[in-house]
Amino acid sequence: MRIEFTKMHGLGNDFIVFDAPQAAGAAVITADTVRALADRHTGIGFDQALMLEPPRRSQSRASYRIFNADGGEVEQCGNGARCVAAFMVARYPELGNDLALDSKGGVVHARVHGDGSVAVDMGIPNFEPRSLPMEGDRVEACYVLEVDAAPVEFGAVSMGNPHAVLLVADVTTAPVTRLGPAIEGHPRFARRTNVGFMQIIDSAQIALRVYERGVGETLACGTGACAAVAIGRMRGLLGPNVRVHLPGGTALVSWTGPGEPIWLTGPATTVFSGSIDI
Repeated sequence: MRIEFTKMHGLGNDFIVFDAPQAAGAAVITADTVRALADRHTGIGFDQALMLEPPRRSQSRASYRIFNADGGEVEQCGNGARCVAAFMVARYPELGNDLALDSKGGVVHARVHGDGSVAVDMGIPNFEPRSLPMEGDRVEACYVLEVDAAPVEFGAVSMGNPHAVLLVADVTTAPVTRLGPAIEGHPRFARRTNVGFMQIIDSAQIALRVYERGVGETLACGTGACAAVAIGRMRGLLGPNVRVHLPGGTALVSWTGPGEPIWLTGPATTVFSGSIDI
């Protein structure tokens, strides 16, 4: 079977976007298929695959499913949502630049701006441990777990997917490759977790590196940027509008506070279109 795809990226966090195979062909999108396509030497190469399906609600433009490079399906992806929104507006420009999208992590509202940037409403951050899910009886500003017999402090929040965020003095020297996989697969997280390493520059700027669940370190992570800002803001360290400097570029995260949705804004870039036999 041949699928048509579009390669896109948001600040270097890269994806393929494609329509779900119809009926009998649907079973070919397996974890093995995704892993083969994600290989940067023998496949297309990407951090996540975004599979488009018909909308689940009359108010939505489309529904999308997210598969990490390791083949596992996940709940949400901020940069992926921005790329899906840009893709749908380019495909159906007559329907306007404001749209709702259905995902496993919930409904995403998006707005594609004239300069090519895309803003997405990533929902209300959920700090309850069970929302990640993570072992814990109550919400705390700081949790501690043991990694290699040493305590590691972190904040935790769900952005439709799980995030643990560590404060570091300098992201360039942060132990991302050592602590990232150790925390991602820690038994305290029932479904594993994304791990962010946040350096606070000032109340309106942070630097961030993210070790993504099922992918490894990526050039950018949209939900990771939102998670870092939410945790920094809840600790009184950040203001309502924060520029998040990631290895792949800068995103803007805006959050007025508890009970309100958090918005992620940044570019969504189309690289090329193609087809591949699977």
